[in-house]
Amino acid sequence: MQSALSEAVIAGADAAELEALPVPDHFAAAVVREEDIGIFRSVEDKDVRKSVFVEDVPMPDLAPDEALIAVMASSINYNTVWTAMFEPVPTFQFLRQMGRNGGWEARHDLPYHILGSDASGVVVRTGSSVRRWKAGDHVVISPAYVDEQDHDTHQDGMLGENQKAWGFETNFGGLAHYAVVRASQLMPKPAALTWEEAAVNPLCASTAYRMLVSERGARMKQGDVVLVWGATGGLGAYAVQLVLNGGGIPVGVVNSEEKARILMSLGCEAVINRNDIEEGDPTFLQRPDGWKRMGKAIRAAVGEDPHIVFEHVGKKTFAASVFLARRGGTVVTCGSSTGYDHLYDNRYLWMRLKRIIGSHGANLHEQWAVNRLISLGRVVPTLSRTYPLDDVGDAARSVQANEHIGKVGVLCLAPRTGLGITDPDARARIDERRLHAFRG
Repeated sequence: MQSALSEAVIAGADAAELEALPVPDHFAAAVVREEDIGIFRSVEDKDVRKSVFVEDVPMPDLAPDEALIAVMASSINYNTVWTAMFEPVPTFQFLRQMGRNGGWEARHDLPYHILGSDASGVVVRTGSSVRRWKAGDHVVISPAYVDEQDHDTHQDGMLGENQKAWGFETNFGGLAHYAVVRASQLMPKPAALTWEEAAVNPLCASTAYRMLVSERGARMKQGDVVLVWGATGGLGAYAVQLVLNGGGIPVGVVNSEEKARILMSLGCEAVINRNDIEEGDPTFLQRPDGWKRMGKAIRAAVGEDPHIVFEHVGKKTFAASVFLARRGGTVVTCGSSTGYDHLYDNRYLWMRLKRIIGSHGANLHEQWAVNRLISLGRVVPTLSRTYPLDDVGDAARSVQANEHIGKVGVLCLAPRTGLGITDPDARARIDERRLHAFRG
């Protein structure tokens, strides 16, 4: 049964009504339990449906610089899968470290971890030092949880020593009816989007923006050829759109005709289906002859080698990425979903004057920049399917098993899909077909 505050949020109550209603003592949340850390030892298939549960948890207190968000929708990122697998380390290690810091951070050290690094929702409470946000505001959440008292944070929010990924390295994440965030994580929700469409963007879209567009990333320029692995995945599909917006030439790599059609509907003309060139050998990208076949396919598609390789797959593609970037080219990487232990032929790096750039998340300025593009309809959500919170284990499993396209959404307090649009005229200008490109 929903609390009075939750019902008021769902009904679209104004600020005065929201502030007059009591905050519930408990709320539903997707969690992993510390007691389950060992359940996947010696197990080959670490099925996250066995470790993710929806439970009632106590409402935490609110620090002066924080806001309490009634979460309407969230999404699954690969860090949720890592948390649920307890790999590469159990995330309770991060929560214990926060606890040792004392003060308000001590709240995070609990025997359960509330998951989720994306969310859209409604502000229902603000701490005493929050100035720019109020109850009733519709927001999306930046996952960058930064230490504003660290001097490096003021150079770049991602450089601070205590920078964390909210909902992965902190508690009280977005896969829940309520979430606790710092005011410095808040951004206005794009008014043309539904709750679930808005929820899937922040982490992946901003990560792709920093990798490609930001001065801290590859600094893509007009005409650059950009090779995008997993081009219809959560990261890759935003990368393709950003390349097109910036006057670049995306070369999207996919593994099915259905995914190729989606890419072409976004305007990506150069699409490589791996199945057409791997010749029955899925390990071909881990050998020089496979790298050369892929290079030949890229040149057949666009006539030249890539200026930039958008890398996030990791072990299975990294050696190929270093080889495939043109002389003086750049490999920009933000992750390693297939493994962190990369082996590559260093001759192709140093003798051909290439660069590898590490990129992680996005600072708040970069987050706002890409959120503006989404609000303008220049970048569209990559939502493919939405699950209810009670089925969050199935949602996470679909990402773990790579059964998804684009992003997988999760409804939290929103009772059904399609809600939350506050500017239907803007939605009409964006075009409903573009907004549904990943939903078949």
